[in-house]
Amino acid sequence: MSMQNPVFIPGPTNIPEEVRKACDMPTLDHRSPKFANVFKPAVAGVRRVLNMAEGEVILLPSTGTGGWEAALTNTLSSGNKVLAARFGMFSHRWIDMCQRHGLDMQIIEAPWGEGAPLAAIEAALRADSAHEIKAVLATHNETATGVKSDIAGIRRALDTTGHPAMLFVDGVSSIGSMPFDMAGWGVDIAVAGSQKGFMLPAGLAILGVSPKALAAMEHATLPRTFFDFRDMTKAYAVGGFPYTPPVGLIAGLAKSIELLEEEGLDAVYARHARFAEATRRAVAAWGMRPCAATPDLYSATVTAVVVPEGCNGTDLVSLAASKYGMAFGVGLGEVAGKVFRIGHLGMLTDAMLLSGLAVAEMCMADLGWDVRLGSGVAVAQDYLRQSHGAPLAAAA
Repeated sequence: MSMQNPVFIPGPTNIPEEVRKACDMPTLDHRSPKFANVFKPAVAGVRRVLNMAEGEVILLPSTGTGGWEAALTNTLSSGNKVLAARFGMFSHRWIDMCQRHGLDMQIIEAPWGEGAPLAAIEAALRADSAHEIKAVLATHNETATGVKSDIAGIRRALDTTGHPAMLFVDGVSSIGSMPFDMAGWGVDIAVAGSQKGFMLPAGLAILGVSPKALAAMEHATLPRTFFDFRDMTKAYAVGGFPYTPPVGLIAGLAKSIELLEEEGLDAVYARHARFAEATRRAVAAWGMRPCAATPDLYSATVTAVVVPEGCNGTDLVSLAASKYGMAFGVGLGEVAGKVFRIGHLGMLTDAMLLSGLAVAEMCMADLGWDVRLGSGVAVAQDYLRQSHGAPLAAAA
């Protein structure tokens, strides 16, 4: 029966029954015209979610990490300079990947709990008068710390300095749950994964690629085969795929986007913001705080809760899983043990969220933490009651 419990990790997320059923389909000949009936709606839907004006959507049998690698290998050459800020586990991992590929990394260190440092990024771009920096990497939503970064601000830094570098954005834990404006922000490659805001099982890397990035792939020399955008775009031109595609996941993606658009993307974003606020109010009632340093950095998809001195967040996560059959996220990297993470994205309702907050409180009490049972749940209930709106189709 524990499999009935919702998960509160920041991905993979809970899967709507309609999406699960859409993935559960008979074998389809992916070389036949029938595949286009599955593939084309998914691609068109991703374009709308990303707000793409032009360029290509690329769907790869992979995860967000594979999407990161595809972004790099299709557009860059060994020794190219790349600018990136490190302020959490996932920005760190993308930097590590670049270094393994022989890219020349210019790294701006920032405290965990802060977002991408705009002033430092602009200063680095301004100092690069020879335009050696070929790409800027940005993590839109740092899942380890529950911090969102200002992607529009990074675009302004590029434009203000007149720098031609491409802008690559990791939107794995934001796209489909938080506003994302690929066209308005001038993003050259946006990377998402199927298992977060799109509410699917893991297995798809979802990328939006601008014309500028597509042009760069003609001169890039980093090795790529399975992730080669050129093979993908050639196959797309005739309505196909260069190798065997994950047809069920692609069908599920089309259904997921259908649900998101039935609810309305603005309503989806408002729902996530509402659940995030309810969670933060519960955290404050527990006498704790988010890891995000300031309110403008608060993520709408995950809250990393800083635990009291002498407590260990991993203990709470372990107890919740073993005793109550519920999943929360552990702290990663520099915040391991110092936080536990509550994911509040994807398929979620008021009642589901409250169940997670209640279990977190029970674990705190079991561990002897100084928390009064019901304190966080009560303030979350009050907020959810007062802010309750129309029924939410995608969360049903």
